[in-house]
Amino acid sequence: MGKKFTAKTADKYVLYQRAVQSAEQDADFLFDTYKEVRGKKPKHFREDFCGTCLLSSYWVRLGKHCTTESYDIDPEPLRWGKKHNLAPLGKDADRVQQFEEDARNPSRKSPDVRCAQNFSYWIFKTRVEMLDYFKRVYEDLADDGIFICDLHGGPESIQEMEEETEQDDGSFTYVWDQDSINPITGEARLHIHFRFPDGTEMQDAFTYDWRLWGLPELREILIEAGFASADCYWEGTDEDGESGDGIFTKTEEGEACLSYVAYLVACK
Repeated sequence: MGKKFTAKTADKYVLYQRAVQSAEQDADFLFDTYKEVRGKKPKHFREDFCGTCLLSSYWVRLGKHCTTESYDIDPEPLRWGKKHNLAPLGKDADRVQQFEEDARNPSRKSPDVRCAQNFSYWIFKTRVEMLDYFKRVYEDLADDGIFICDLHGGPESIQEMEEETEQDDGSFTYVWDQDSINPITGEARLHIHFRFPDGTEMQDAFTYDWRLWGLPELREILIEAGFASADCYWEGTDEDGESGDGIFTKTEEGEACLSYVAYLVACK
């Protein structure tokens, strides 16, 4: 049995990082994808909607030459991340720059790799807003830079439902709550709850007011924004063929899954 969490004692950012993020694996994917596409190692990274900067903290561990800029408009997770994710890095934390700013603002230094993870950019609800964001990303990147964003889809992604995932150590249960979805506008109100073995619950630990975007449409908008390509990296399945294996491969053909997560890799 893992650490005993309760709704009263648990830290929502600790729970989120454990249940939602796979930052070390993600940093490797971003780094390796750039090497695959450009034939060299990336150096400067920008994380949009960075939250606690967990991903940025793993990026700088990939090499002494690795630097980051991390952008978020919410000061609370930035402060939390500075204390819990960056301070433990020691001097390496000097290579992470936090900015409490809109993700549409330009970088201080043109990034080799820029990303928007955990569907966070879906805060842009209209095509005009999304195109504007992608155009700003395109103009901001280094000449040989790439932009990577993740997305989810499948029939289950547009249903009002709750999905529970118990942690392997039994310490808590992560709940993804698709509370309200409007099929006409694509707007959705979504929550994350955490439930604990003692019967308590941390309700609405995180709430999102998004538009649900489709993969083909996002690819088209990236190309319209100026990118030369916008390739899909599709997740493989584990041995039982029912769950994702965390390995994403460039492809033009995916399975019609009930639910999936994929990456779009856009190159200048």
